[in-house]
Amino acid sequence: MTIDERIEKLTERHEALTQTVELLTRDVDALRAAAQQDGENIRALARIAEIRERRLTQLEGDESS
Repeated sequence: MTIDERIEKLTERHEALTQTVELLTRDVDALRAAAQQDGENIRALARIAEIRERRLTQLEGDESS
């Protein structure tokens, strides 16, 4: 294998690695955004659960009076 062939092969590998890193970066960004959205949704559900728990507790308290 000549030096030119080796350089060409290395250049191809470098380009492939660059593309892979770009794809991985996009995937990580997408996962980060999805995780952030999941966190917001979980917090919203927790707030709803707390509100409903308070309402049930109040209703149960009113029935025992």
